[in-house]
Amino acid sequence: MKLQRISCKTAVTGIRSRQFSTGGIQSVPQAKLNGDELLTRMLKRKWMLRVPDAEIHQIVVSPSPGSHGTGRLGSISFTNNTRPRFGGDGVVADGDGLFYVVRDDLLHPLVNGNKARKLDALLPLLTDHSVTDVVTCGGCQSAHTAAVAVSCAERGVKSHLLLRGEQPQVLTGYNLISTLYGHVNYVPRSIYACREDMLRSHADLVAGDLGHIVCCNDILEASFVDGSAGFQCGPMDACMSPQRKVLIVNEGAGDVVALLGVIRLVEYLCQDHLLGKERPTKLIIDAGTGTTAIGAGLGALCLGLPWEVVAVMLADTIDAYREQERSLISDFRTRFGLPLADHCLHKVDAGIVHWVNRCYQRKFGNVLEGEIKTCQHISQQTGILVDPVYTLAAWEMATQLSFEELQRGTRVVMLHTGGTLGMFGLAQRYKSYFCTLKDG
Repeated sequence: MKLQRISCKTAVTGIRSRQFSTGGIQSVPQAKLNGDELLTRMLKRKWMLRVPDAEIHQIVVSPSPGSHGTGRLGSISFTNNTRPRFGGDGVVADGDGLFYVVRDDLLHPLVNGNKARKLDALLPLLTDHSVTDVVTCGGCQSAHTAAVAVSCAERGVKSHLLLRGEQPQVLTGYNLISTLYGHVNYVPRSIYACREDMLRSHADLVAGDLGHIVCCNDILEASFVDGSAGFQCGPMDACMSPQRKVLIVNEGAGDVVALLGVIRLVEYLCQDHLLGKERPTKLIIDAGTGTTAIGAGLGALCLGLPWEVVAVMLADTIDAYREQERSLISDFRTRFGLPLADHCLHKVDAGIVHWVNRCYQRKFGNVLEGEIKTCQHISQQTGILVDPVYTLAAWEMATQLSFEELQRGTRVVMLHTGGTLGMFGLAQRYKSYFCTLKDG
């Protein structure tokens, strides 16, 4: 006899109805907790990363008019201080700029940058809720799918990765990592365009007749049912337990649970011995789905920080990013019920992220001539590897703002979102650009 496929939300609703008698229950019980208490409770949970720490480096930017270096930033030299003192920015020569880099690219050899932050709160829930399979999607060189594949394999969970387009002739970079750690299927672009239907359809195949499908929001809600983030499945779940429980994770982990790891990072960075809570700060983030920037904006808002999150748009229009911002904030408030003061509500309505175009615009995924040389120039002078699709955009914006904001007393900080293994895939696609490196 086939078991009926039951969604996790049904189980959650049943448990919730037994524990709370009042209507309109939020995911986090609203028993007269103020914002600080709710934030503490929200972040008091199991995490994938043992600690939220990240190295912070200081970059001094010096114009070199007589220099003929390589790439677009060839006339600028960079100096990296890997152990800066945060009490003051130190002595900077007239005309120089200054910014900081949060080295999230160093978190893990394969799962790093914002990919690790967005999975930070989600991965422990897989074990708590006996998830057997994860279905997600991304581009051929998706750092997200590779991070999911590695993280799931470490926990004995099978990952099913739907990659857009055709299989490359040579597997390399994140595509190789995804293939080694997960189960890859290449999907025609016409089908991939309808991501929600594509993910659901494949999850149905994985679950089979005896399994059932859950979404990130389902298990996030369940983690708060008993008032703690360490919720374990009880007898009710055990009696309904299917052979396979399949979790759907949206492209780029663009779910509300992904915001928690980024908020945790902001809480770490604003400690007094690091960036602190008093000085105005511009946090520069390259934006793919925009989830990381929105999480950082929420973190700054919840903690009352004088920070502005500047997101460099890479993959979509400003209207699409603003709609994503509104959607995730609405979902966040529904799930966590975080009360906001009137002035905070005004900030939310006006937008908590400053969306900007990258310095040199192009179709997403394209690399312009000279950008590989620019990445080489930065790497040779600082020991920091950036890629031309994502992190170079943030680096260029931080460089530009470093001159403008230093005089105003505003600190400029770039979040390095990782993704550097994508350079291997780019080397296949843009062979002529990479061939010139040996001449430098």
